[in-house]
Formats: sequence, structure tokens, C-alpha cells
Amino acid sequence: MGKTFTVLAVVGALGSVQQVQAQSTETAPSTGKQVVYLTATDPVSYLFQYSPPTTDYLTRFREMYGLEALVAQQTTDLGRAKALCQWVHNRLEHDGHQPFKSTDAFAILHAAMLGQPVQCVEYGRVLATAFNALGMPARPLYLKSAKVQTKASAAGHALTEVWLPDLGKWVMVDSQADIIPTLNNLPLNAIELQQALSLNDNGLGIITSSGAKGKPYFRWLQEYLYYFDTVMDNRYNVKSARTGLMLVPMGAHKPVIFQRVSSIHNMRYTHSPATFYASPTDASWIVKGTAAK
Repeated sequence: MGKTFTVLAVVGALGSVQQVQAQSTETAPSTGKQVVYLTATDPVSYLFQYSPPTTDYLTRFREMYGLEALVAQQTTDLGRAKALCQWVHNRLEHDGHQPFKSTDAFAILHAAMLGQPVQCVEYGRVLATAFNALGMPARPLYLKSAKVQTKASAAGHALTEVWLPDLGKWVMVDSQADIIPTLNNLPLNAIELQQALSLNDNGLGIITSSGAKGKPYFRWLQEYLYYFDTVMDNRYNVKSARTGLMLVPMGAHKPVIFQRVSSIHNMRYTHSPATFYASPTDASWIVKGTAAK
């Protein structure tokens, strides 16, 4: 039986921008470079794990930072995502040259309160913790360029993807930029953004609370929309190997080195977006349109 593939293209320069109620519309001519993925799911499934919002760690985080009050006026999961994105964006200061040793969201926010800047990775970790604390399964997402193994620096970007129960889909949220990408007002995950850019879709836009502009953001981000990887075990206060899953285009090398010197450990690889974006099954507490109580 022959395999079926979906063809996506990597974008080039971007065109004009139109701002409408915190939603900016972009046009982006394609370079014609094709990125190909398998449309079928993998024969072997991968177990993604998340902590329920009643976990002690997440309860403490939710209560310490008043997250329920923060989203109390929101009536949709997208509204909650936008509010949490803005909250993290306003609490952290970015410096791409300042690595942070701890992966703990409490430690990151405490350091930020004392004036210490952080990298994109920390934005993603804090936002994922906030989402999970409100019962919305979330995971870090690491974007990598096609030259991830050979570039000495600036070979990737980190953000967050969250499962929005009332939409039944994964959505990309970049709290460093305070941006949620959309297509015809529907929020996108990272590979959907890659596809929308490649097709030069006029319905492409962003949701932002801080006046961020989509045009320069997409121009900067496009290089990193090639490899996508995430962590499969997203539980808190649980020791595990933290195995990752990377979505790799058909025919592309499977990266084992990051920026020439750092080894990529405990990584599995897939060519299937359907596998990478499977709905969360280990999250029985999810209730559409509601946060943790």
C-alpha cells in the first residue's frame, strides 16, 4: 500500500499588515521549498502524561498567583489562554544570553521579581505551569531550524502549546512575544502556522494584548518552523527520564546535536503530525470551558 503525504512549504519574505481589534492580518509569499510529512499516525503510540490541577504543586502555583481570579472574566478557553499569555509576558523580561539553571516555575518567577532576565525557555515553562494549574493540559514546544546541528547559536526558539478543551485542539502560545497565531480567527498550533505561511494565506493573523505585530514576528519565526519537539512526561514533582518526541520532515536528518556542541538525549522521532498532535488521553479531569476549582 502506498503512503500518503501532506506537502507544506517554508515561507519567505512577508507582505503588508492590517491591524483589527488586536488581530493582525499578514500576507507571505512562498519560497517554494517543500516540507513533507506523513499524514497517517505512527503504528506505535506515545504516552503523553500531565498532572491534574489538584496536584499539590499546581494547587500551590494556582493559589499563590491568583490564577482563577485572573481568568474569572473569560468565557472561553482561548480567552483564558490570551489572559495567561499576557500575564507571563508582563512578569518576565527576556535576555537570550542569560541562561537560567532551574526549571521550576516558582524559581523563575522569583528571580524575575528580583530583576533577573530569562530566555524563551523560561517563558514556555512558566506558561505551561499556569495552564496545567488551571486544568488545561500544556507542554513546552521547542522549534528548531533546519540547520540546528550546524549553527553555533540562534538555532531554535521555545514556547508553549496548550490543549483548548472547548475547541478540541492544540494551540501555540508564545508568551515572550505575547502572540497566539490565528487563521480566519481560529487559533493555530505550530505546524498549522507553518502551513498557513507556506500557502500565503490572507486569513493569517495574531491575537495579542500588548500591541505586538505579526509581520516581524512571522518573519523572525519562520526559520524555526522546521523541527518541532516536546516532552512526553509533563507531570510535576515526578522523576522521569523526560523523553521527548520530535516531529521531523520526511527525508530530513534526525538531529542529535543542538548548536554544534549540545547532545540531544532521550529523543524519539516521528514524521506524523497526527501522532505529534494527538489529543491528550491521560487527562480525565478536563471539562470543556472550565478552569480548575
